[in-house]
Amino acid sequence: MFKKFMASLGVGAAKVDTQLEKERFAAGEEVRGKVVMKGGNAEQQIDRIHLFLMTEVVKEVDDRKVREEEIIHRFNIAESFTLKEGEDKEIDFSFTLPLNTPASFGRLPIWFQTGLDIPMAVDPKDRDFIHVDPSESVQTILTALQHELGFSLRKVEMEEARRGHIVQEFEFLPGGRFSGDLDELEAVFFPQDDGVEIVLEVDRRAKGLGGLLAEALDADESHVRTHLSNTDLSKGERSVANQLEQLIERFSK
Repeated sequence: MFKKFMASLGVGAAKVDTQLEKERFAAGEEVRGKVVMKGGNAEQQIDRIHLFLMTEVVKEVDDRKVREEEIIHRFNIAESFTLKEGEDKEIDFSFTLPLNTPASFGRLPIWFQTGLDIPMAVDPKDRDFIHVDPSESVQTILTALQHELGFSLRKVEMEEARRGHIVQEFEFLPGGRFSGDLDELEAVFFPQDDGVEIVLEVDRRAKGLGGLLAEALDADESHVRTHLSNTDLSKGERSVANQLEQLIERFSK
């Protein structure tokens, strides 16, 4: 009984280590690995094992921006079982990384965190940092914006949007034909099975007295939503760039 009590406090409790087949993935790719456990000084009941996909999100708290750890996705690896004293146990797993998984840009940390649900016990934690590439569809759009239309990526952040939704926001500086018309372009991508939903914020450059007044009143920003189907995306970066160029042009004048 004393051993079980000490294990519930985390002393001599079970140890867990998640081992991934690799450390770099693309959104939509299959993730494979195993959870390796070592029983502690007492038998312990494990209600379930979770893998949490985590990152840091910029939030507004008391009128200031702070970074907080946030669960993006959770995956159930195993249901209830008993881990005996000193027992070695391995559980294989595989699942698909969701298409809307944030991509690793800048210093954005992304990691899997292992959690054991153990009644009356301290929850052991295990972190495995990974690198995530954008899905093929999102990468096509990013290439179209940067290589075809001349935008340069300035900043990428995870932010808390309205109603608590977490989004990855891409901020671009204009180049090429838009360099004289825009201050910046912000984009949020929502990958779906049939394509990508895109929300753009077009920040027009102030021109003359009227333009300065518009900036002061925040009236120089336009929001536009569009959808690029898989058929649109399959035509390549140049075709996608043409569609985006026409769309941005309508809101940059």
